[in-house]
Amino acid sequence: MSAEESADETPGFELGGAVRFNYGWLDYGPSSGPELELLRVDARGNAGPAFFSLQYRWYDGFDAVHHAYAGWKLEDGSDGATSDIRAGIQQVPFGLLPTASHSFWFGSGYYLGLEDDYDLGVVWQRQSGAHQWNAGVFSGDEYGTGANFDRYSFDVATTEDLPYRERERGIVRYEHTSEADGWETTWGASAFAGRIENRFDGGKHDHTGAAVHGQWVRGPLTLQAQWARYRYDNPESRIAMSAFMFPFEIASQADVPTFNVAYDVQRTGWFDSITCYNNASATLPVGNDPGLRDSIQNVTGCSFGKGVMLTYVDWIAGKNMWFAGGPGIGVRDPANDGWHSRLNVNIGFYF
Repeated sequence: MSAEESADETPGFELGGAVRFNYGWLDYGPSSGPELELLRVDARGNAGPAFFSLQYRWYDGFDAVHHAYAGWKLEDGSDGATSDIRAGIQQVPFGLLPTASHSFWFGSGYYLGLEDDYDLGVVWQRQSGAHQWNAGVFSGDEYGTGANFDRYSFDVATTEDLPYRERERGIVRYEHTSEADGWETTWGASAFAGRIENRFDGGKHDHTGAAVHGQWVRGPLTLQAQWARYRYDNPESRIAMSAFMFPFEIASQADVPTFNVAYDVQRTGWFDSITCYNNASATLPVGNDPGLRDSIQNVTGCSFGKGVMLTYVDWIAGKNMWFAGGPGIGVRDPANDGWHSRLNVNIGFYF
């Protein structure tokens, strides 16, 4: 819930939720028939300057918190600025927000913990005219342990070969928006610094990252670009991540470019909205380790909105890409070097 949404002084409380169904056709393994993918409950409320928001999710085989935080409004917009501070499990303010993608499948950054990541911490944010600032301190991932693989957002995993977990991290972000010649232009930069911990010997290693991003909107057309980088300074060339019950390995250091285009169809007919898009992203490992290799993901699709229903139809093509037939992200598997793809249809009802 944004600071603007919490600006109303009238106390309020809302309950909501969602149910989603998914179908996937894979060219690299058994396809899944239509099945229940998600049940979700949401709650949010406000009283004066105080507000809260939470969301809990149930997937096939596990359940997980999405976010759960409480906040306090510092400025209500009466002087042209809004700001608040919030504490709890919340989105890490990094790069393009809310996500650097338009599809149900997200971009490469999501699987690396750089996009739509939710951790436990305290965040201050302020919006004033064309300027937006974010600053936060996080104590670690949402569960405080890398051994729990049953989670929504991707975090460092504790495995036998790579026994690490996320620890404290500080982050800052700035964004500026302007209009000229029919274009609304947004540009910004983010940076964070923190540590990871070896669970066997207690050793600490630096964890840093940065991103620059831009967005250009003209009528129904949206263009997005982002260049992010992350660096885990552990001795190994890989580190493990996990979410959705499974750990996998990624390159310890890489650059992550993202280029997106989206178009809102003007004549929607029966649908309330149709947005078609192409989201392209890559993970480019740093160094010459022969066990590492570039990963690429491209998602082409459309989303269709009608009342409470939102449907995504995505064609996902990946090379050496986790969740698209690959062994991990930025890591090499000589027996699995080619492209893989899948057709994914997700139908959701949001209340």
